[in-house]
Amino acid sequence: MARALGSWLSGPESNRGPGGPGQPPNEYPGHRLGLPDTGPGSIAWFGRRVAAMLVDWFIAYGLAALAMTVGLISMGVMSTAILVTWFVLGAVSVRLFGFTPGQYALGLMVVSVDDRQHVGFGRAVVRGLLIALVIPALFTDADLRGLHDLATKTAVVRR
Repeated sequence: MARALGSWLSGPESNRGPGGPGQPPNEYPGHRLGLPDTGPGSIAWFGRRVAAMLVDWFIAYGLAALAMTVGLISMGVMSTAILVTWFVLGAVSVRLFGFTPGQYALGLMVVSVDDRQHVGFGRAVVRGLLIALVIPALFTDADLRGLHDLATKTAVVRR
């Protein structure tokens, strides 16, 4: 009797898989994309991606402050200059290297998930614009890819 009662109290078996409720037991973020579970090439977690973005933001802030010190911009347009610097830095570096300076520091990179060799400049620009809007980056799918990554067919993975 205790065995039957214990199995009933512990819930259905499908909720016990490593993927949690509603996911098959052997799936993990990136499984549907053909990416590994852990190590290089696996999907980067949200905290690490946010930390990389903060590093990029501080770099953009420093460059904009340097431009203000030199006299290229005024204090009234400082916030816009920071955003534009962050955007240009991100789009150019993702196109040229596959990662931003912050992603490099934290061991991440942006990859194309549709069998292209690299992320093109157009995709990098669209991705940057969507991240600048903030909201698309907050909504993720089962593979931990934000709406900006879904729209541009990219993923942020560990290097």
